[in-house]
Amino acid sequence: MNSKITAFLLAAAVATVFAGALANAQLGPAGLEAAERDKIGFTDEFFIEDCDFSTTGSNRFFILEPGYKSVLTGENDEGAKVELIITVLDKTKLVDGVMTRVVEERESEDGELVEVSRNYFAFCKQTSSVFYFGEAVDFYENGQIVDHHGSWLAGKNGAKAGLFMPGIVLLNSKYMEETAPGVAMDRGRVVSMDEEIRTPAGKFNNVLKIWETTPLEPGTNEFKFWAADVGLIQDGDLKLKEHGFKK
Repeated sequence: MNSKITAFLLAAAVATVFAGALANAQLGPAGLEAAERDKIGFTDEFFIEDCDFSTTGSNRFFILEPGYKSVLTGENDEGAKVELIITVLDKTKLVDGVMTRVVEERESEDGELVEVSRNYFAFCKQTSSVFYFGEAVDFYENGQIVDHHGSWLAGKNGAKAGLFMPGIVLLNSKYMEETAPGVAMDRGRVVSMDEEIRTPAGKFNNVLKIWETTPLEPGTNEFKFWAADVGLIQDGDLKLKEHGFKK
């Protein structure tokens, strides 16, 4: 393994565990929220220039292989039935000098398409981490595209790739998932690695729970849950209905 990457992983392990312990001991819930707002301790440098990237690959919680598909369902705050279909496409895109894999998300409400996003991911062979290089977003109303809010690409307008799913998951680790100033600044924090979640697709143990926030929307909190060898099983109120390689 590259010496820079090895040093980064060791430093991250020490820093995140220490920061998490210190925060829990001294800050309390209110202090933790303030720290999140102030972007304290969120790693945004990942030495990706030392990665050998691949458009395919898998780590414990993320499957980046063409044909893999997940369907999550639930209801939104207005009571509409929501379906989210996530598919790893047999398509690639060059972003900021890196060939990435396209992962499509299609979201509908009461059967009407409301959003399609094409997300660009690449797999770092040295760390087994999945990095996020941007997305193209289409919002729909009455079958017509009306907006592209939230679209970004690494290497343009100050944006750079973020860490989407670490190859080594550390409790209390905090990292930037997106770094596109003024457009997309999602960040993740690993808050648990032993959740038990029931979904229409079954019961899952030892589930990874990630708390997502963004400085662009202070006070907004979202939780995502990931199961080993499956991937995303819950996103907010949406839960996994089915998964696997589409035929």
